[in-house]
Amino acid sequence: MDNDSPRLRMSILGVVVMSLFGALFARLWYLQVMAAPEYRVEARENRVRTVAEEAPRGRILDARGRVIVDNRTSLVVTVDPRELAELEDRDGLVLRLAETLTRFGVPTKVATIERTLVDRQFNPLVPVPVAIDVPEELELYLAERAEEFPSVAVRRESVRSYPHGAAAAHLLGYVGRISQAELEAKQGTRDAPREIAKPYQPDSDIGKSGVEQTYEDELRGVPGRRVLEIDARNRPIRTVEYTPPQPGNDIQLTVDLDVQLMAERALADQLGAIRGRRTRDGKKVTAPAGSIVVLDPRNGAVLAMASYPTYNPEEFVNGISEARYAALTGGAESDNPLINRAIQGMYAPGSTFKPITAYAALASGMITADTTYNDRGRYDVGDRIFGSPGAAGIVDVRRSLTKSSDVYYYWIGHRFWLERDTYGDGMQAAAGAFGLGSPTGIPIPGERAGLVPSPELKAQRHAENPEAFPYGEWFPGDNINMAIGQGDVLVTPLQLADVYATLANGGTVYQPNVVARVLRPGGDPANPADVVRTIEPVVRNRVLLPPAILGPITEGLIGVTNSREGTAYAPFQGFDQRAFRIASKTGTAEVDGKADTSLFAAFAPVGDARYAVAAVFEESGFGAEAAAPAVRRIFESLSGQTVTDPGDIEAGGTD
Repeated sequence: MDNDSPRLRMSILGVVVMSLFGALFARLWYLQVMAAPEYRVEARENRVRTVAEEAPRGRILDARGRVIVDNRTSLVVTVDPRELAELEDRDGLVLRLAETLTRFGVPTKVATIERTLVDRQFNPLVPVPVAIDVPEELELYLAERAEEFPSVAVRRESVRSYPHGAAAAHLLGYVGRISQAELEAKQGTRDAPREIAKPYQPDSDIGKSGVEQTYEDELRGVPGRRVLEIDARNRPIRTVEYTPPQPGNDIQLTVDLDVQLMAERALADQLGAIRGRRTRDGKKVTAPAGSIVVLDPRNGAVLAMASYPTYNPEEFVNGISEARYAALTGGAESDNPLINRAIQGMYAPGSTFKPITAYAALASGMITADTTYNDRGRYDVGDRIFGSPGAAGIVDVRRSLTKSSDVYYYWIGHRFWLERDTYGDGMQAAAGAFGLGSPTGIPIPGERAGLVPSPELKAQRHAENPEAFPYGEWFPGDNINMAIGQGDVLVTPLQLADVYATLANGGTVYQPNVVARVLRPGGDPANPADVVRTIEPVVRNRVLLPPAILGPITEGLIGVTNSREGTAYAPFQGFDQRAFRIASKTGTAEVDGKADTSLFAAFAPVGDARYAVAAVFEESGFGAEAAAPAVRRIFESLSGQTVTDPGDIEAGGTD
């Protein structure tokens, strides 16, 4: 038994050894035969890297094909972090570079360069940009002293260019570095990736607002693709494959650059001309902000969209500093130039709302065009008195609009309350039919819906927040105030322009549009072969406006600037309306403790309307004092008349 023990142990050991060798050979066979294809792919991936190259964005053209957003070449100073890490005098180089950049007009701190070099948004295989838009003199300086600045180079990149400066800034929008949330929204997460035709990198630019954001998928080009072979130290050896970037599609707007520039000039000039004055009721005119919108009532095309104060999108090219962004947005809301007041400003429409009230009363059968009421300068409901700027006497629909009789509309609003079992919420229904109380659908992000008050909404708001809205019951005064565009009624300038465009075209409520067509890169709008697609008009609603309703409303609106009784007769003195007749309405909305909001809405020429305009001036007084003169200048430009200086236009009216 003892003699067999060593043999047994050796046998067992031999079996174990053979088993181990068998397992080893099996594993080697698996790795070299079965898994070879998979590991060959992994090995190849370990020695090659793919680097994306951003493509130029598409241009943005105006309605006549003029370029208003283009691309330009920017000189960018870069540092190769791999080469920099191998330098003995690394810190000295960073210091010299910072001093040199500062000396050439690009103030740069060492700490800023250091932070940029370790920023994870940059691909470690490509040089990191540390200074952008440097002068050509600096490029020559660095080229001549390459031995003093190893790892430093200057490259050329395509960035956004704005040949007309701040023109249409709010409508165009701006581009900026993509955020992590935006990147995931486009491409998904690592666990749930999404394949897209135009992939992004962490340092890619993306449209942040306006048309740049809405039409991002069209404007963005297809990035280039460079496949690099790298060594064991992760250094590029050669380019294995290269696919050049493809520019994005061009966009042609509905906006006419001439009309846009005129609207912006009229807005800024008028605000500047009236700022510091006193209104007729003694309030100081601060005139901090405003907006003007011009639509084509035939199709809803936006011809101009001006908002003041404004900004220059050029400031956002290659990124804006935190300090500068804070300076733009850190003040009062009225000073914030990034707010697009045309779609984000919400204002009481004042008397510009009266045509809707008139429509509601006429369409419901409550009144006819010839129904009159005696405006004595006040309207009494119980012990409450609703005042008026003056007594207009006997007025009907036409004269009530021309003279802007508050009392006539107090009476209509009160009747809607007293006879609600018969007419329901007639004014709310009319406002909704014209598109108020909901977004217009314009393809620009950030649009606000405005507000059309109703008994249901008032009760709901009270139930949700009784401290902010202490009264949940709808009173007669709510109806009376609503009838003249006061109370809780709120509209955006775009919505107001759309209302008057609907009156101008006979009842079609269009969705405002800003883009006419998408073009191939560098395409000619006049060449059908270059048109990728055309954006057709979209009809939101149709309002029944037979002659018995539209006729008297239009006649009353014509009288506003043509009749001596009209509230805007004075500011339109000298304007030739024989070939360019205007239908319009002034509006003045009261604001507690401040000067009134000045409004003016119009369409022209009557009978063949091609333009609908709405102007809103914050803290600027009566509608005829501020907004009307600005719109006059726009109509002068559109009709080929001499444009009058703001100081030469007579203010007038009490509404």
